[in-house]
Amino acid sequence: MGPLEGVRVLEIAGVGPAPFGAMLLADMGAEVLRVERPADRATDTVPEDVLNRGKRSLATDLKKPEAAETVLRLATRADVLIEGFRPGVAERLGIGPEECLRRNPRLVYARMTGWGQDGPLAHLAGHDINYLALAGVLGHLGRKDTPPAPPLNLVGDFGGGGMLLAFGVVCALFERARSSRGQVIDAAMLDGTALLSTHLHGMRAAGMWHDERESNLIDGGAPFYDTYETADGKFISLGAVEPKFYSGLIASLGLTDLPGRDPRHWPVIRKRLADLIRSRTRDEWSAELSHRDICLTPVLDCAEAPTHPHNIARGTFTEHAGVVQPTPAPRFSRTPGSISGVPPAPGRDTDAALRDWGFEQSEVDSLRAVGAVAGPQRTGQHK
Repeated sequence: MGPLEGVRVLEIAGVGPAPFGAMLLADMGAEVLRVERPADRATDTVPEDVLNRGKRSLATDLKKPEAAETVLRLATRADVLIEGFRPGVAERLGIGPEECLRRNPRLVYARMTGWGQDGPLAHLAGHDINYLALAGVLGHLGRKDTPPAPPLNLVGDFGGGGMLLAFGVVCALFERARSSRGQVIDAAMLDGTALLSTHLHGMRAAGMWHDERESNLIDGGAPFYDTYETADGKFISLGAVEPKFYSGLIASLGLTDLPGRDPRHWPVIRKRLADLIRSRTRDEWSAELSHRDICLTPVLDCAEAPTHPHNIARGTFTEHAGVVQPTPAPRFSRTPGSISGVPPAPGRDTDAALRDWGFEQSEVDSLRAVGAVAGPQRTGQHK
């Protein structure tokens, strides 16, 4: 019953950013049918594959002409098609945007790539770290006396990739409500990563950002915006950038004799903070100070975050099918998102999904006979 209820999404299976973008749509109520290769699985669900939560699965061999025709027919019933191939692959498979839009002019055809659909690098392989590097982001991450540090794959794959893909889909659906026409979305992780750094370019143009790492307010240069090791080898984070929070921080720590926030004093401030914070454990500092308005929080890992009192109160994490995972976000007052089902094994919903999308059972049987689709044969529908 989320805000995207009634929207049908056809996801051509891939890894990482495109499945995440489709997951965001599923969390918000869209019906997502994942088209993927057949696979031998002993179980009916894959609960730990949380990027596929709330989706249905149809197993097909896209190298067979009957499978490509099946996808094109499904596309006539879809609002959105998502694919994450390298440029030109969907066209070679016979399911490119031109053919899909010819059959369904209202279709939103969303393409997820690393480098984009054109440009000198368009056909090359790449990963999150490469997109961050070329977007001018990676060079600003990490300590100045170490090589640049990749921030997992959260920025390129999921922020600049999957999240921007989902944003593009919703924008195109909104525009379609006025024009009644679909269109093609070229979502590139390189472009999305660059977009996430917009504020850095503005700060740099205003003379408020220095290219050397650890020389700025928010890159670990300022001692009041950094992490500090505690007595038990864990860490707390400080984010007291504004003067009022900094004043509250040093007062709470009993360090009112510290010099002002001028960068010339940063080394002295850092040493005093480090020496004091190292004298107690992370949880001791957290218990005493994290409820105060001074931007101090414990640094938690994936196992600890779901147990924090604030995250429990907010329901920021949930357990679904035995797997702890983040709750759908953002939150809506009337039409909240939800996790509507466990991640499916490939082909779990082949027959039921095809019937729901307009195929007769005899047609499904014919597709199975030629090996165009696969998966367990079922009579019921996924819930």
